[in-house]
Amino acid sequence: MNFNFGEVLTRAWQITWKYKVLWIFGILAGCTRGGGGSGGGGSGSGSGNNPFTSNPQNTLDQMYSWLSSHVLVIVAVVIFVIVLWVLFIFLGTIGQIGLIRGTLQAEGGAASLSFGTLFTESLPFFWRVFGLSFFVGLIVLIIFIPLILVGILTGGVGFLCILPLICILIPVMWVVSMILEQADVAIVKENLRMLDGLRRGWEILRNNVGPVLIMGLIMLVISIVIGLIIAIPIFVIVFPAMFAMFAGQGQNMTPLLVAGLCFVAYIPVALLVRGVLTTFTESAWTLTYLRLTSPSQPDNSPILVDASA
Repeated sequence: MNFNFGEVLTRAWQITWKYKVLWIFGILAGCTRGGGGSGGGGSGSGSGNNPFTSNPQNTLDQMYSWLSSHVLVIVAVVIFVIVLWVLFIFLGTIGQIGLIRGTLQAEGGAASLSFGTLFTESLPFFWRVFGLSFFVGLIVLIIFIPLILVGILTGGVGFLCILPLICILIPVMWVVSMILEQADVAIVKENLRMLDGLRRGWEILRNNVGPVLIMGLIMLVISIVIGLIIAIPIFVIVFPAMFAMFAGQGQNMTPLLVAGLCFVAYIPVALLVRGVLTTFTESAWTLTYLRLTSPSQPDNSPILVDASA
């Protein structure tokens, strides 16, 4: 079919720029999207005042003693992490639904969008959109965890054997992510149940493989480029500070302190840019759905509010 990528991308940017309230939902949606792994290299210094390694024979006893004496702290930390994780999932899912609904309403001719209204109207769709992501994520874990365990238990040779399979699964998961994008829009736009939405997303991809894959590539390239642009100031902040600290043999911590303050000041900027990018990409996917399901004309049908599961 004749799919106008330029029109979709232009319209997605027009919606992103005109309805700036959607940026908030874009920032929220970022709570469950790319990026968030703390690449943490632990802070271990190799010098020997570590109570867990000073006497290897008593390591388990010492660990048990330490855990026993810090039970309340550990429980508090675990509860805090769980609450934070649940909050991020809730806000991220609502953010994604809000972007879909906002784009649908913008295409329906809405002069303005209200954060409170979009937030409230997104709530009834939460369990279906979250449930779909959880369902697919669970399947991914069931597939990947055995492969990883086999690689670990069999050593390097086993990992080399399963590496081609992992390389095949990566593009498969990319395609699945595009099905999910269309399925989420279907759930919100057509008020479908979770599995019905998944079937609808698969139907959209199956009947429009070329346009969906090309749109996926465009979105991937845009996300990578914007991600690199966001990362450049971080490198500019961190690398000179690390170089200055090493040049001074770690005796002057001022460069790291300045870098830390600059990094904290940059976080709101990075969140805003990421929120705008997420708004644009989600709008583009929603418009893609609309154009593929009713390509002859913009979608002006009413938005369903009654979202009973």
